[in-house]
Amino acid sequence: MNTLQRTTLVLALFAGAAIAAPASALEGTLKKVKDSGVITIGHRDSSIPFSYYDDKQKPVGYAMDICYKIVDAVKADLKMPDLQVKLLPVTSATRIPLMANGTIDLECGSTTNNAERKKQVDFGMTYYVVKYRYVSKKSSHMDKIDDLKGKTVVSTAGTTDMNALNVLNTTRNFGMNILSAKDHGEAFLMVETGRATAFLMDDILLSGLVANSKNPSEFTISSESLGLEPYSLMLRKDDPEFKKLVSDAMSKLYTSGEIMKIYDKWFMNPIPPKGINLNTPVSDALKRVFEHPTDSPDPSVYK
Repeated sequence: MNTLQRTTLVLALFAGAAIAAPASALEGTLKKVKDSGVITIGHRDSSIPFSYYDDKQKPVGYAMDICYKIVDAVKADLKMPDLQVKLLPVTSATRIPLMANGTIDLECGSTTNNAERKKQVDFGMTYYVVKYRYVSKKSSHMDKIDDLKGKTVVSTAGTTDMNALNVLNTTRNFGMNILSAKDHGEAFLMVETGRATAFLMDDILLSGLVANSKNPSEFTISSESLGLEPYSLMLRKDDPEFKKLVSDAMSKLYTSGEIMKIYDKWFMNPIPPKGINLNTPVSDALKRVFEHPTDSPDPSVYK
């Protein structure tokens, strides 16, 4: 075989290989979903109005509606219109481990995007901005952060609120007796039954719990807060292909204005199971996010 023949053969082999190989092989979450035919969504049971059970024990909420838009984008990208959606309940304590070990593919709830968590997982665009406040009974006559001194205060295990509560107790010598609850419902029940004087949590979650309680007029939410933080859906770290799909889908949802229909459905209208209207207009901080989508974990971005 002469030099020209060898060169021709090599070029033919390369051309054949290029034809045989896919233009871009799937990786990470999209490959997992494509191979299994299933996308698994982690959801919460009492994070009203983000992700919670309705009266038929079906997971519903603002975050769930956004996540289903992501599922639609995955179906279109993979050309899998019949892709199966599996729903798996998670808690504040289990959500990050279940994402990191591959059990869930998206987590749709009330999860804070912060720098510490981004070392383990990643996030989509911010879809809500909250402030740390606390709920107590009106009879306790509490409203300011200083009113927590010496009190029994509960928060939910695995949350940034619990961390903020512990930091407050240590740095300002508040002398609080801090209790840990497995979920938001249990923490609120502790205040209802008098086991705790206050429950520190994200303000909109407290509003949902109070609105759906037996006697909403019995409770008050503090006017003072410990700061703010952004919420978003959670996905696996170091998965740029899936991250781009999620970011593109959320950005399109925001800039098209479609997000406001979803927002109004859950924050400005009666919601299940009791038909309560939270009547919470979109904040200026969230308006800016919808106009200029961001996944920043830095609280100062939202002030």
